[in-house]
Amino acid sequence: MLKFYYNLAPNPMKVALLLEELGTPYEPIPVDTRKGEQFSPEFMAINPNAKLPALVDGASTVFDSNAILLYLAEKAGRFVPTQAGSAARGDMLSWLMFIASGIGPYSGQSVHFRHYAPEPRDYALNRYDYEAHRHWKILEDQLATHRYLLGDEYSIVDMAFWGWARLLPYVLGGEQHWAQYPNVKRLLDEISARPAAARVEALRKRHDFKAEMDKTALGFMFPQNARL
Repeated sequence: MLKFYYNLAPNPMKVALLLEELGTPYEPIPVDTRKGEQFSPEFMAINPNAKLPALVDGASTVFDSNAILLYLAEKAGRFVPTQAGSAARGDMLSWLMFIASGIGPYSGQSVHFRHYAPEPRDYALNRYDYEAHRHWKILEDQLATHRYLLGDEYSIVDMAFWGWARLLPYVLGGEQHWAQYPNVKRLLDEISARPAAARVEALRKRHDFKAEMDKTALGFMFPQNARL
């Protein structure tokens, strides 16, 4: 059985959504990053980058959420165009990597500098808030003329989108920002209404994760601050 190492952050949740959409049996293994469990020797043998999620499938070990999405979808032959060199596959790779290299990092940095970074942070927050908005506007424009990010077919790109779109108010600083991204909200709501998304919500409640961002948690989440 697949072993899925996860916490409740956006990247593990998009993989959980694909697992539930596929109906693939898996063992969910919680890794509490606010307790520093990602730095255990056992987990770092699976992912030397000490990040979530990670997947063990027999002899195969895959880390990075987008790599896992591709691995699982291609293995199942679902939610992904598989013809090498096709226009559909080119579109899929482009938008999936746009979320991987743009939406995720800039949204994550916007969260960090908005909610957790020590002062002074005006310059950094301005930069990452701007870039987060710029990237979400690109998705908004794509969805203004497409039901899903690749057109008429629901895919792993939409699942990657869903992981982050659920946190858009937290990323950008308030519920009022939904008004700027009505098509992002439309797709988010459609995916969230799927039975697989409901099963992900049940998974989120299965294990208790540390909620407090206390000094110990901050030390594990942002170890670079020890250099200040």
